[in-house]
Amino acid sequence: MIRRHTSAVLAALLALPVSTAIAKAPDTVPGATVPQTAAPTTCAAIPLAAPDAAAVRTASAPTAWGGPRAANAATLSDRVVSYSIDATLDPDKHTITGKQTLTWRNRSAQPVCSIYVHLYLNAFEGPGSTFMTEKRASASGFRSNVATRDGEYGYIRLDRVAQGGAAAKWTYVQPDNGPKTDRSVVRIDLPQPVAPGASTTLNIDFFDQLPRVVARTGYYGSFHLIGQWFPKIGVLELPGERGATAPRWNAHEFHLHSEFYADYGSYDVRLTVPKGYTVGATGQETGAPVERGGKVTHRYVQHDVHDFAWTADRRYAKPLVRTWNGPFGPVEVRVLYTPEYTSNAEPVAQATIDSLAYFSRTLGPYPYKTATAVVPPYGAAEAGGMEYPTFFTADSTDQVAPGSLGRFMLDFVTVHEFGHGYFYGILGSNEFEEPMLDEGMNEYWDQRMMTSRNQMLNVGTSWLQAFGIGYQLRPFDMERISAMLTDPADPLGGNSWSRMSSASYGTVYSRTATAMRQIEMLVGKPALERAMKLYYERWKFRHPSIADLRDALAEGTGRADIVNAAFSAYVFATGKTDDRIASMSSREVLPLPGYHQQDGKQVMLDSKAVDKQIADARAAWKKSHPNAKPGSGPFPFHTVIMVRRDAVKPPQVLRVNFADGSHRDLPVTAQESWQRFVLDTPVKAVSAQLDPDNRIRMDANKLNDGYSIEANPRASRRWFGDFTALLQAFFTLLVTV
Repeated sequence: MIRRHTSAVLAALLALPVSTAIAKAPDTVPGATVPQTAAPTTCAAIPLAAPDAAAVRTASAPTAWGGPRAANAATLSDRVVSYSIDATLDPDKHTITGKQTLTWRNRSAQPVCSIYVHLYLNAFEGPGSTFMTEKRASASGFRSNVATRDGEYGYIRLDRVAQGGAAAKWTYVQPDNGPKTDRSVVRIDLPQPVAPGASTTLNIDFFDQLPRVVARTGYYGSFHLIGQWFPKIGVLELPGERGATAPRWNAHEFHLHSEFYADYGSYDVRLTVPKGYTVGATGQETGAPVERGGKVTHRYVQHDVHDFAWTADRRYAKPLVRTWNGPFGPVEVRVLYTPEYTSNAEPVAQATIDSLAYFSRTLGPYPYKTATAVVPPYGAAEAGGMEYPTFFTADSTDQVAPGSLGRFMLDFVTVHEFGHGYFYGILGSNEFEEPMLDEGMNEYWDQRMMTSRNQMLNVGTSWLQAFGIGYQLRPFDMERISAMLTDPADPLGGNSWSRMSSASYGTVYSRTATAMRQIEMLVGKPALERAMKLYYERWKFRHPSIADLRDALAEGTGRADIVNAAFSAYVFATGKTDDRIASMSSREVLPLPGYHQQDGKQVMLDSKAVDKQIADARAAWKKSHPNAKPGSGPFPFHTVIMVRRDAVKPPQVLRVNFADGSHRDLPVTAQESWQRFVLDTPVKAVSAQLDPDNRIRMDANKLNDGYSIEANPRASRRWFGDFTALLQAFFTLLVTV
C-alpha cells in the first residue's frame, strides 16, 4: 500500500456504544455436511497471538507450512481454505448482499472448537472501532485524512452462520486489548469440533454497507473498490511456524496502519451488478457473464491466493488489455480507468508489463494468468495505492509527461502495488506483525527496479527551474530522507500498531529500503540477488518470518557477519549509525633545532643552521622538480585523522586524498567510539572522505563524512543537494511516503 498524508489534525470524537451481544444463526442449510471423523464434544481452547507480537527472531522449521513447494507439486500452495461466494452489489445504496461457503482444514494435531474470523469493514462503522480510535490519536493523521460524513460510514453484518445445518454462535473479541466496541474480529464457536487433519464447511450469510472510500475500500459516486469485504478466517499457526511453539490463532484487530494476513486457498466468486457496470477482480473471469432481470453476473476463479477484491463502475471506459508472455505462458494485463484519466492507462499498462518482467527475472516467475490494474477516478484518490492478489489500484494524475513528478509517481505506484503481489501475495508475509517483510522489502525491490530504469525525480518547481535551480534525486536517496536516520523511534521489525507515530510507521518503507540497500552495497549486487532468489524459492506460498529472511540473506550472500549485524542493529533494535571525521591535519616533518648525531658525534644545530638546511633542501628540490605541485617537497608529511564512531559501527572505508591526485583507502573497523589514523607520506594529505562509494546508506549525516584542510566547494554542493532533496520530500509526502 502507498500511504498518503496531510498535516490536518482530526477533531476528537466521542466513542459511541456498539453492540457486542452474542448472535445466533436462526436457520439451517438442508443437506450440508461436515467431512470429518468423529471428534470429542469438548476440546482445549487454542490461544490467540499476543497483542504485542512483532519481529520473529527464531527461524521457522524446515517443515513449516508443509515444507518448500516442490516444482512438481499438484498445487502452487497448500490450500488450507476455500471460499465460494455469491455477492450482489446495489450501487445506489452501496451495499452488498452475500452468501458464502467457507471450507477450512484443521492442520493441527488437536481438535478445534472455535475459529476466529475477520470482519474488516467494521473498522469504518464509527468511532468505537480500533481503527477510528487510533486515527483520532494520530497527531499526523492517516493518509490524506478524507473525512467521513453522515451517511458515509460502513460495516459488515453477520446474518447467519451454520455448520452442517446447525446454527453457530459468535462473539466479538478484541485480541489486542483494543476498545470493547471494536468488532473487527469475531470468535465463532462451532457446533461440532473439527478433528485433526479434517475439514469443515460453514455457510455464512452477510451484508456489507460500504463506506465512502477513505482508506483502501469503499465507494465514490458510481465507483466501487471492494476490498476486505467478506468474513475471512484467521490463520492457525503451528509449532515451528513464525516462532510459534504451540498452536495459536493469528487474528489481530484491524489497526490504523495494519494490513492483512491469511491462509492460501481457492476462490470461486459470483459477482452480480446492474447491467452497464464494468467489473474487475482477483483472478480470471470464467465463462460468459450471465444477464438476468437487468443484472449481470460475472464469475471469477483463482486458486493459490489468500484474498479476493473487486471493483465495479458504470463510468469505466473500455478496458485497456495487453499480453505479456512469461515463463508460465501468457499473462493478461488489464487496466480499468475512467475517461478523465485515459492518458494514464498506457503508462500503467507498460509499468505493469515491465514489473512482470523485472520481478520474474530477479525473484521468480509470476505464477498467475492475470494482472489487473485500476486507475481510481477523480475524487477517489484514497482508493489508489492498494494491493490484492493479481489485482491492484494504481495512482492517477494529470501529469503524464516523462520526467514530471506526476509521471514518476504514476510509474512508481504501479510498480509498488504490483510488487506487493510478490511480497504480500506469493510470499504471504504477516502484515500485522512484521510489516517490513511486505512494505519494506517491496519498497526496496521497487526502488531497485526504478534505478535499473534510470528513473529519477526532477526536483524543483517550474519557478525554481526558471532560475536554473534543479536537481535529480535518485530513488534510494529519496528513501534516506524519510528514514529517521538521525533519531529512529521503532525497530524495523516492530508490528504495525505499536509505533510512536504515523511517521515512524512510515519508516517501515523507507528505513527498510535504506538498510537493505546498505547490505547490498556491502555484500555486492550479485550476492544480494542470489540471496533474494533463495528467499523467494524457499518461502513462496509459505508465510516466512523476519528470521527466515535474515537466514536466507545470510546463507545466500555468504556474509552472515554483515547480514546479522544489520538485522541486530536496525531490524530488532533502533540502532543509529553516524561515523564522522572529527579532525584532520597534515604537516611537513621539518628539521628542528637541537643536538643531532652526525658521523658518530653529537652536534648542536641552532635555529639559524636549521633554517639554512631547510632553505637549501627546498632550493635543490625546486631545481630538480621544476613542475612539482604544491604539497610536495624534500620533506615528508605527517598526517593525523580522527574518526568518531557512534552506536552501530558497520565496516567502511576512509579515503585519504593527496596533493598529487593520488589517494589511499584505509579500513575503518574499530568498534570503539574512535579510530585514529597516522600516516607519513612524501606528499601532503589535502582531504579525507568516509564511505567514498556511498555504501553506508544508514549513516545519519553524510555531511560530516568529509574533511578538507583547505576550503572545498563540494560541501556547499552537498548542502544544496540535501536542501533540494528535502524540498522534494515535502512535495512527495503530500502524496506518499
